Amino acid sequence: MNFTFFLAIFISFRVSFIVTPFVVKFFVSHGLVEDPVQKQKKTHNATATTPVPRGGGIPIFLSVLVTCLIFLPLDHHLLSILIAALVTLVVGLVDDIFDISPHLRLFTNVLSGLIIISSGIGIAYLSNPFGGVIDFSRFVYSFDYFGRHQIWLISDLLAIFWIVWCTNIVGWAAGVEGQLPGFVAISAIFIGILGLKYSADISQWPVIILAGAVAGGYLGFLPFNFSPQKIMPGYSGKSLAGLFLSVLSILSGAKLATLIFLLGIPMLDAIFVIIRRLKHRRSIFYADGQHLHHRLLHLGWSRRRIAIFYWSISLILGLLSLFLNSQQKFYALFGLFILFVGFTLKLSRRI
Repeated sequence: MNFTFFLAIFISFRVSFIVTPFVVKFFVSHGLVEDPVQKQKKTHNATATTPVPRGGGIPIFLSVLVTCLIFLPLDHHLLSILIAALVTLVVGLVDDIFDISPHLRLFTNVLSGLIIISSGIGIAYLSNPFGGVIDFSRFVYSFDYFGRHQIWLISDLLAIFWIVWCTNIVGWAAGVEGQLPGFVAISAIFIGILGLKYSADISQWPVIILAGAVAGGYLGFLPFNFSPQKIMPGYSGKSLAGLFLSVLSILSGAKLATLIFLLGIPMLDAIFVIIRRLKHRRSIFYADGQHLHHRLLHLGWSRRRIAIFYWSISLILGLLSLFLNSQQKFYALFGLFILFVGFTLKLSRRI
């Protein structure tokens, strides 16, 4: 399985690396590029200095699709994930070209979550960092409609919330070139490595392959997105990242805490931004240029330095995740929270 995992990364990387230049050429030839000046006026977030296309979700989706079809049987679980990813891709591409309403994007995020849980994927339990598990499988609603059916109420609602949450907050951490594909690839690799520790359980094999496919897809896209970038992930590439990572954390045995740990900085940054926007009575969808990467830019950090900073934190947290148990991860995450608060306050004073 170790060889298969790295082979999945390689194949996905090659597909993404080969397809991305064609996507760039298509978008540029059709004038589907983004003016960074106008983007900054609208969202306070210029992710480029020269006009470049969005649409990074296309090579990402194709790389994951091809790799999964090579290594995995097309069962109802995989089919639902791929359909949800296709819906996310299409909506993302429409937004990349026309900039649709954030409320409509949120609705489609929920739709993707519904497609995934319809195949039986849900969060049946959560590990308690202080021992035992929190069981949600007892809250079941049964009904008869062309046969006997069951809905795991809390399990399914929690899964939808988690998918929507990750789809959005991962995308918020894409403010500079190369930032997002780097930490997403690192997170997916460590989810796959953690799965390899339990590879004797064949139910973990699809998780390992999917993790490799996601990691390879974003690694293949990274050279074209790193500064100076030739293409941006766009909403399609950002939302696919959150969707895939959320599904991986669910399928790997409800390891939501592990993904929270791996995405410690983007998660904490998103929480602080939401609190700040609510405090100022603004919509949480309102772009205000107050994310951590914005503050680092104001401080004078280069775009490359910010991207590498995010990768480094993800790599360190990933390495720690291999050796810490649930309780230790909880304490480590709490320590990261304290450090993040202190770092943010220091940045605010210096800015």
